[in-house]
Amino acid sequence: MKATYFILFFLTVSLLHAQEKTWTLEECIRYAVENSPLRNKQEAQNEIYKQNYREAIGQLLPSVQVSTSINVNFGRGLDAETNTYTDINSFRNDYSAYSYVTLFDGLAGITRLKMNKMSQLMGKHQLQQVKDEIAFSTMEAFFNTLYYQELVILAGEQLKESQDNLKQVVRMEELGMKGLPDVAELRAKEAADQYILTQQENMLQISIIQLKEKMFFPIDEELKVSAFMNEEPIVKSQETSRNIYEQSVTFLPKALAANSGLKVQELSYKVAKGNLFPVLSMEGGWSTNFSRFMDGSQYIGFSEQFKNKRGYYVGFTLSVPIFSGFSKIAGVKRSKQQLIIAQNEKDETLRGIYSEIEQAVTDMNG
Repeated sequence: MKATYFILFFLTVSLLHAQEKTWTLEECIRYAVENSPLRNKQEAQNEIYKQNYREAIGQLLPSVQVSTSINVNFGRGLDAETNTYTDINSFRNDYSAYSYVTLFDGLAGITRLKMNKMSQLMGKHQLQQVKDEIAFSTMEAFFNTLYYQELVILAGEQLKESQDNLKQVVRMEELGMKGLPDVAELRAKEAADQYILTQQENMLQISIIQLKEKMFFPIDEELKVSAFMNEEPIVKSQETSRNIYEQSVTFLPKALAANSGLKVQELSYKVAKGNLFPVLSMEGGWSTNFSRFMDGSQYIGFSEQFKNKRGYYVGFTLSVPIFSGFSKIAGVKRSKQQLIIAQNEKDETLRGIYSEIEQAVTDMNG
């Protein structure tokens, strides 16, 4: 019985502690990043990049296939020993191995491997960019919530002051020291302050809902944020916007992802041009079989037939693309235009970064 009371007491304390928990900025950001569908989507995309890279490696390696088959022939069939037709039922067991490798394809395979490796790197930068964007939007919503919390406090203090002033003027009006216009003016002031308080409380609730949305926090659960902030001195920036920009593009995930995306398109364009070249490939194989008649007649043993019927072959194939319905030419032109798009997207991204830095430096100095 004592153990039961102890467990109930422990659960009650834990529940009350959970209900009274206040979230710091770091906790909100960590929760948002861990539970964000955007992060999950980007991680899934990165796994696709990883598998594409493995596939590109495999395409450079020889392909090997091993097969076996069993055939039972009833009635008229071809005799494997004499190569003549017979009416005796027969049994045949075939074994074969086949290997194929591309020797030259206009370096398309090597370039495709580099492209997929660059895509992996781009995916890592994109994942970090997604995390940064989640953190920034959560931080913005967090500070908005703190801002409206303080506004509610100020509005409450202002309403309390108006109510006290109204009580004082009403008492003075009863004593004949103030007139009705003075009382009416303070009643209007009290009503206005009450409206402002209600408005700020509503804005606070909206900001909390927006914070929950950014964090992917359950909307129907309570969320309290901590107003404690470390006081740090505000220092005017000694760096110019240009210097900050030149440093940021070397590590900022947004800039690195844009640069990687451009390199991916450059390699994709080279792959498309490589597809116009002839393809030289080599293939080789091995085969053997075992056969016998099913009429009870004598036949050579399996191991001896398996050894004596072995055959090998090696061949080379040169495939020259002459006309493929304009698909290869269209692929080259399409890749070129995608390269132009990627270049402009990179320029647009870097320009946006510089503009954001310029505004941030101006705001901080102001």
